[in-house]
Amino acid sequence: MSKAVFFDIDGTLWDFHNRIPESTVRAIRALRANGHYAFICSGRARAYITHPDLFAIGFDGLVAACGTHVELDGKRIYEKLIDRELAIHTVETVRKYGFRPILEGPEYLYMDEKDFAQEPYGQKVMRELDDRLRGIMDYYGEWEINKLSCATDHADREGCFAALDEYYTYLIHNSAVAEMVPKGHTKATGMQKMCEALGISRADTFAVGDSVNDLAMLEYAGCGIAMGNGTPEAKETADYVTTDLADDGIYRALAHFGLIGETDS
Repeated sequence: MSKAVFFDIDGTLWDFHNRIPESTVRAIRALRANGHYAFICSGRARAYITHPDLFAIGFDGLVAACGTHVELDGKRIYEKLIDRELAIHTVETVRKYGFRPILEGPEYLYMDEKDFAQEPYGQKVMRELDDRLRGIMDYYGEWEINKLSCATDHADREGCFAALDEYYTYLIHNSAVAEMVPKGHTKATGMQKMCEALGISRADTFAVGDSVNDLAMLEYAGCGIAMGNGTPEAKETADYVTTDLADDGIYRALAHFGLIGETDS
């Protein structure tokens, strides 16, 4: 029986420098050759999932922006966008409390470069997105977005979270970074929509991840797999912990569960 395996990107498929282990490529290709499905399942918005090295691996679809965007066989089967009035209210509120936002959508990310120009992550976003990156102020109120991420250092986090709690679920990565996702949406809800489209049961799913925004999918999956380089929370939530990304973690995990053979290539 076919299984569906959902893979996070950052810290799972590749590292901060976008390096994908050769063993990961071989493992996912073998997985699909054995009749199983492989999906990207990322907190990244669709606009930020464009790297040719990712798609060269071969996937059957993707869940993006924490379950707010779902594609199967290149066709969009679900989209949740934040409506214009709420988006404007959100931007005004997070700025009021000292947050620096990045607005994330299916076609573009919106970021004011002055907010992130001196930070490695901001430089990475600007370098990789190119013409898919727009200024928040340059397109004020015209954004098409699924979610947002915010730098929250030196800000009133609790005040802001309380002010917008009616609308968002917060994924707290650390004291300086938080994601804000429309309520009712997680990577798990995206997985559910994909499985419904395919007619696959929850019991026949695997999820592989490493961080706080992977917890919902690790819990939802029939089997949750945490990377060896993952956070303590991810490892505690998972059913199984594999080795680090750079130590053939995905290959070893898929082989452990018999989804590929030990010698598949």
